[in-house]
Amino acid sequence: MNNLKPKIIKANSLTEKQTYERCAIVENYGSEDVSVARARVKSGVTTVAHHLSGVEEIYLIASGQGKVTVEGLEPADVVEGDVVVIPPGISQRIANTGKNDLVFYCICTPRFTPKCYHDEEAEKNPHQNLP
Repeated sequence: MNNLKPKIIKANSLTEKQTYERCAIVENYGSEDVSVARARVKSGVTTVAHHLSGVEEIYLIASGQGKVTVEGLEPADVVEGDVVVIPPGISQRIANTGKNDLVFYCICTPRFTPKCYHDEEAEKNPHQNLP
């Protein structure tokens, strides 16, 4: 049974958080079945190589330009309106190659949770985050 009720979530009610992943994230919406978050990557920055266990992720590029690296594909330039489909377990990262912020939406099914996230850079060098 679907318990979804109509609602409007105002953007100004949300708080963006800087992450160790080298980008800023704000979750716009989340339910058990899906999450929608906006990511912002500053010019010259590349996000952490990672994959999601059991979660499909779709990037919808909202503004800026970048180069996305997805396991099994050649690295590709992306711009506003482009969509990147990333199946569960597939390595991914994105670099901002422009002068302005790269902004994209991450649509995850089922919903993103921290336990599905795997930082491949930390896994290759497990002592990098130690004090």
